[in-house]
Amino acid sequence: LHKLDSWIGTMGAESSRSFLSKEDLDFLKTRTQFDEQTICDYYKGFLSDCPTGKLSPTEFCQIYSKCFPTGNAREFCDHVFRTFDTDKNGVIDFKEFLLSIDVNSSGSPEEKLNWAFSLYDVDGNGYIDIHEMTKLVTSIYKMVGTAQIQLEDTPVERAHDIFDKMDLDSDGKITKEEFTKTCLGDKNLLNLLAPNM
Repeated sequence: LHKLDSWIGTMGAESSRSFLSKEDLDFLKTRTQFDEQTICDYYKGFLSDCPTGKLSPTEFCQIYSKCFPTGNAREFCDHVFRTFDTDKNGVIDFKEFLLSIDVNSSGSPEEKLNWAFSLYDVDGNGYIDIHEMTKLVTSIYKMVGTAQIQLEDTPVERAHDIFDKMDLDSDGKITKEEFTKTCLGDKNLLNLLAPNM
């Protein structure tokens, strides 16, 4: 999430299958900001790194972790993978991959925050509870490494502070509306929870 552009740059440029179906290409041209050549270039890189055309959780984490060499990105990778895997079949195909990349690179602030909300809503029930917030904040701390974090509080303390700030009606859960409103009103929080905005 934090370094998707860097990650894209690590993808290979050669492929055994060099063409995307016309149907998939048309679908991606209408649903992303990318032109045909860019889509084809991404496709070649995607197939170079996963020749089957399906990115497994292990492969995803190996690629994603390259963006965070000083930390442990495993837990955070699992959350990002879950968010990319929109059909929940356990693999990421090229369309899921490119749609997520598009939202994170050129989506509106609201689209990016909807994507980020899905990342934090671990169980997919439509809201974020304190346990989900704690899981994600803890995984971010692990991913960036302790040397990179200049915060005085622990991940649990930080998660509780963020949660309290976002739970506008104090009902013990954060809705998508509360998440979006709080992030749009607080640039520091926005940078922590939904970078690249």
